[in-house]
Amino acid sequence: MSTGIIAARYGRALLKLVTGTGRGRQVYDQVQALMDNPQTPPEPLEDDLVKFIALLSSNGRLDEVRYIFNSFLRQYREANGIRKIHLKTVVPSPELEDRIRDVFAGEGSELILSTEVDSDLIGGFVLQVDDRVLDASVSRQLEIIRNQLIEKTNRIV
Repeated sequence: MSTGIIAARYGRALLKLVTGTGRGRQVYDQVQALMDNPQTPPEPLEDDLVKFIALLSSNGRLDEVRYIFNSFLRQYREANGIRKIHLKTVVPSPELEDRIRDVFAGEGSELILSTEVDSDLIGGFVLQVDDRVLDASVSRQLEIIRNQLIEKTNRIV
């Protein structure tokens, strides 16, 4: 069976478990912490998470745990109206962050906004909302122009 299907099913099962016990946010936070830094797990782990990991172990699915946890995190955010946004800019831009918050605040969603400074962009920004990416960086525009020039040169030769 496909790893994606397995991850989706186990992720849905964990979501259903934590929704039933009312410990969803705590498990979500712990799973996020595990994904961010697997070397230092949060202590103590929620009972629901301990039971779920034991289930994965008994079913021989520990190899797919990262995929399963990613699936759970995505499904939990969808079920609870949480938008995960990542902004990458050349310099810190509080004004742009505020504008992004204003745009998404109208949806009534909880926002998880993370920012990153990357001088390789030259200018502009890269905005990732959930699984979608808007690349409005100068480096991307230069790459597009470069590829167009190479394509036109190859036609001539």
